[in-house]
Amino acid sequence: MSDPSADPFASYDDDPTAPGWKVWRQAGRARFNAFLEPYHVRLEDGIARVRITPRPEHANTHDAIHGGALLGFMDVALFAAARGFGALGAGGGVTLDLSAQFIGAGNLALPLEARVELLRETGRMLFMRGLIVQEGAPTVASFTGTLRKATPRPA
Repeated sequence: MSDPSADPFASYDDDPTAPGWKVWRQAGRARFNAFLEPYHVRLEDGIARVRITPRPEHANTHDAIHGGALLGFMDVALFAAARGFGALGAGGGVTLDLSAQFIGAGNLALPLEARVELLRETGRMLFMRGLIVQEGAPTVASFTGTLRKATPRPA
């Protein structure tokens, strides 16, 4: 496992407003990930909890969370969880596959949380699964994904 804090492209720091949570942000606001930031990450019993606060720009025409925003969140949650587990550090990785099952509508008024489990880590791959949930509401979605660790950059 690598050091998740050793990434020049992102910060992963204690959240001073929420004890036990980390804040994960990408360097440079021009990246897609900024569309959903900030990401809050917490590890509990082998599960990475990755949380965002939905905003009006994440809505569809029914004032629920847009499926595209959910898919983007699932993808980023895999990486935030992998960093929390210490499985990815500087250099990151790429998504090889992401499979999603939409189960219910996401409520814009409630924090959105991905609960991600690392099923297996090999030398180059991470196999993960998760649920998208909101407190007091039915499950929004389930997903699985495979990440390939990036080849380390030459010094």
